[in-house]
Amino acid sequence: MTFDRRSFIQYSGAALFAGVLPHFASASLLRQRQMKLDLSCGRIGVKADQKQAIDYAARYGFEAVVPEAGYLGQLSESQLADLKADMQSKNLVFSAAGMPVDFRNDESRFKEGIAALPASSAALQRAGVTRTGTWLMPTHDELTYNANFKQHVRRLKEISRILSDNGLRFGMEYVGPKTLWSSKKYPYIHSMPETKELIAEIDVNGVGLILDSWHWYTAHETKEDLLTLTNADIVAVDLNDAPAGLAIDEQLDQKRELPMATGVIDLALFLNTLNSLGYDGPVRAEPFNAALRKLPADQAVAATAAAMKKAIALVN
Repeated sequence: MTFDRRSFIQYSGAALFAGVLPHFASASLLRQRQMKLDLSCGRIGVKADQKQAIDYAARYGFEAVVPEAGYLGQLSESQLADLKADMQSKNLVFSAAGMPVDFRNDESRFKEGIAALPASSAALQRAGVTRTGTWLMPTHDELTYNANFKQHVRRLKEISRILSDNGLRFGMEYVGPKTLWSSKKYPYIHSMPETKELIAEIDVNGVGLILDSWHWYTAHETKEDLLTLTNADIVAVDLNDAPAGLAIDEQLDQKRELPMATGVIDLALFLNTLNSLGYDGPVRAEPFNAALRKLPADQAVAATAAAMKKAIALVN
């Protein structure tokens, strides 16, 4: 299903007018799971500052919202206390922040990012944030797998130590599509087992995975792969569906669907397995969907909320 304006109306219009979206999750459903519905405006193409994101999350029934370190770092103690009180009144918590250091390119950019990381990490810790993360590029034009692995270990170990010193767990997301990892000369990490090897080599407390149903699917992974993990291994979860009519190895990273849009990815198996592990972190949509990004901000958030709530209802 393509998520254009017509399908948006068919998919979520009735729920919107019935008041279902903001109040979907019943008390019994909440008792069955600990994972939290997370709003990441940037991941659905919505431009919003921290306060706008909090308002959107509250209005459409999310339970968590992505923290912005730059904004939080500028707040006085009283302003931060007011923000926390506002979030508490709306039954919201902060989810996982982005990790701002560019570790994928030249050494000077890496060093520049490292110099700024302690301050941004401290700002997150002060606001009560405990999770952060980033993604791994699964290919390289110049570095062999081994050379790339060594560079990642050295740089990410330095990053991880700073984050850990500030009480932040650090998640890394592998990127699974063959169309991407085979696009340059040297393929790199693009699966869960490889990412676990990198985590073991970094060997810093609190380093784990960002799991994405899309990358789990495109990496040809199964329930058995998920069952190798514990709650402590998972920092955050992205939830997406895949376009219909394509073989797994034909899927393109920038063309995804909202959860439950096509049923190509078995989200019931994915979510229930995570729930059986006691996963208690954020779950957010990251569909890279062009039709969704063309919607007005309110409609994009509402459509995302409807899709996420339909998916989370699969948890039993």
